Amino acid sequence: MAQLSILRYPDARLHKVAKPVQAVDARIRALITDMFDTMYEAKGIGLAATQVDVHERLIVIDVSEERDAPMVLINPEILWSSEEMLKGDEGCLSVPGIYDGVERAARIKVRALDAEGRSREIEADELLAVCIQHEMDHLMGKVFVQYLSPLKQNRIKTKLLKQDKQEKQDRRENA
Repeated sequence: MAQLSILRYPDARLHKVAKPVQAVDARIRALITDMFDTMYEAKGIGLAATQVDVHERLIVIDVSEERDAPMVLINPEILWSSEEMLKGDEGCLSVPGIYDGVERAARIKVRALDAEGRSREIEADELLAVCIQHEMDHLMGKVFVQYLSPLKQNRIKTKLLKQDKQEKQDRRENA
């Protein structure tokens, strides 16, 4: 039950493409537990292994209000997506405090392995569909801000680098 460090944009490691998980073994199950602990602690609804500097195709999600519907997607692939699109404000644990509109397929069908290594297909809509697509982008080395204009991307990058610098300075002063 370890709390993992979440990479923050614009960290270059967020742009690495994840490799397939070779075996759903004790190491992967421990990583799943740690990722859920990290996601819940950070008040997120999804977390991709890429965000914790593990570049394997693994996602954990829980979009339930009660935080009691954990979902694991290992080596996920989208089988189908609707032509109907949704545009909503997205946020990201790797881009703290930033929310902006991104257009995503309203419904999708995904195939993935679960935490036991069993193949399953999931049909998702609305928030779950958006969350899966968002997290799958991370596995491809893409962060949601890359859907925004270059001007917005630069503003976000500047703001987060400034926050990082301030946090480091505050830690030095309080040490």
